[in-house]
Amino acid sequence: MTETESSDPDAVAAAELARLRAEADAAEAELKAARARAALAAAEAAAARAGAARPETPPAEEADPPPPLAEEADPSPPRPAPEGPLSETEVAAVVQGYTFEGPGLDLGALVNGQALPAAQVRIPFGMLNRHGLVAGATGTGKTRTLQLLAEQIAAGGVPVFAADIKGDLSGVATPGVESEKLRERTRGIGQDWEPAASVTEYFSLGGIGAGVPIRATVSAFGPLLLSKVLGLNQTQESSLGLVFHYADANGLALVDLADLRAVLTYLTGDEGKAELKQLGGLSAATAGVILRELITFADGGADVFFGEPEFDVRDILRTAPDGRGIINLLEIPGVADKPELFSTFLMYLLAELFEILPEVGDLDRPKLVFFFDEAHLLFRDASKDFVAAIVQTVRLIRSKGVGVFFVTQTPKDVPSDVLAQLGSRVQHALRAYTPEDAAALRATVRTYPTSGYDLERVLQELGTGEAIVTVMSEKGAPTPVAWTRLRAPLGLMSPSAPEQIQATVAASPLLAGYAEAVDRESAREILTERMNAAAEVAAAADAAAEQAKIDAELAKQRAALDKAQADAERKAQKEYERLLKQSAGARSTRTARRADPSPIDRVLGSKATQSILREVIRGVFGTARR
Repeated sequence: MTETESSDPDAVAAAELARLRAEADAAEAELKAARARAALAAAEAAAARAGAARPETPPAEEADPPPPLAEEADPSPPRPAPEGPLSETEVAAVVQGYTFEGPGLDLGALVNGQALPAAQVRIPFGMLNRHGLVAGATGTGKTRTLQLLAEQIAAGGVPVFAADIKGDLSGVATPGVESEKLRERTRGIGQDWEPAASVTEYFSLGGIGAGVPIRATVSAFGPLLLSKVLGLNQTQESSLGLVFHYADANGLALVDLADLRAVLTYLTGDEGKAELKQLGGLSAATAGVILRELITFADGGADVFFGEPEFDVRDILRTAPDGRGIINLLEIPGVADKPELFSTFLMYLLAELFEILPEVGDLDRPKLVFFFDEAHLLFRDASKDFVAAIVQTVRLIRSKGVGVFFVTQTPKDVPSDVLAQLGSRVQHALRAYTPEDAAALRATVRTYPTSGYDLERVLQELGTGEAIVTVMSEKGAPTPVAWTRLRAPLGLMSPSAPEQIQATVAASPLLAGYAEAVDRESAREILTERMNAAAEVAAAADAAAEQAKIDAELAKQRAALDKAQADAERKAQKEYERLLKQSAGARSTRTARRADPSPIDRVLGSKATQSILREVIRGVFGTARR
């Protein structure tokens, strides 16, 4: 390689990609040759057993054979060669059924009494968008199967998104650890195992845990998914839809849970009573129930999952510079106590992909494979509308180049309408400890094509890392049912070191855009301003009414005072006139008695004396003005 080429990352990546493709083509050719040799070996073995079974005609000269030796007098019966449940013809049919022209994922080797390395079980890359199911009881190896699939899909240039429920899926970013037991197992199934790490991106819900924070706005999450998270019944779900409609119609952006609480508080308060009635179908009692559930939900710490910047789902469609797909892991351990939340959040991401991706039809390789772990949590207590939305999304997202694999415990955890859309099935062991378990086992068996297995027995006998597999072939037909010993992942089958995860997150190009939450003006601020303005107007009106009341009371008191003063003046005037008359009568009598008035009469009868007397009387009765 020249100095120029070594300094050009694109040239290096292109060369590496070409080398990997050449190796893949060579491995594909070797695999086809090995399958042909296996089919030939199976046919030769069948012919040999058939010849051995035919009785030979003894020669004439050996008509009287010699007596057996003493030590051979009672020989032990020969032990039959170990045989599996499938005949050679059925084994050959399985080999033929999983031989594809295009590239595919290697799941493992067929088991027929023992593993048959030449009989490899695979999934065509082009059929990954027909979706799939990985099921099995706890501890049967579902997580390792998910890791195996994710590693090979990403190695083929297709991005992967999966939820890391227990944290142990993070080991895909670290090369696996070799052991003699691992080597023995992989050799037995024809796997040339070499440890390898995958390009990995870690995400976390709202920044709880290690990973780039993922947030969603309440508006984008929508009333259907939010109702599932809150545990609302169908009536409350439809009522919440009306609240979302009201917010949209009035330009109230629902960014976080505080915005939705503000809208509900407004509608149930005095300010919004009239608008609540106009909504129709939304009672104050139902709105109150939703508000209480929302407060409880937010107080439990769920408010950090909603807000901005909102996650752009295009960021999980990226590939690495060397052409490999990136495995995007949503780290769940930090929110393991909120299973309905993270399962519904996965559905939100899938719905967002459905909204933004264009129609592309059937591709040779999908754009993304989405693993839906703990799928039973998504469907538990789900409303009919919610299930219908999932069925529609799963049915239609195939044509947008996205494959979906549901990972759960039993197929009955997934509604039949969804199960009918799944082309590939990897069924690990099932347990039948209770009558309900036994019924579920029989129901699972009835969903498989006819095979040479007693599936009701085999599904209970599968070892860890073994599964019953059937996939969709390149022609769109189901492949034969195959008891499969699955390959080992190339990455670490335990969690990566915390410091390694933190270093990966710190180096992520996505961290700068999502690390810090943004709080812009939204419904809460708008309604708070509106209610504050209304409160100010109401306060001004109350103050004016109170002042008017005070003024009216003052006027009333003044009127009463004026009336009392007028009454007092009238009484004083009457008393004055009475005294005046009384004084005049006394003067008339004295005048008749005496012709000439005395000096006292003259003083009392003067105008000055009368004026003084009038003022004295007014003072006595309190009628004098000040």
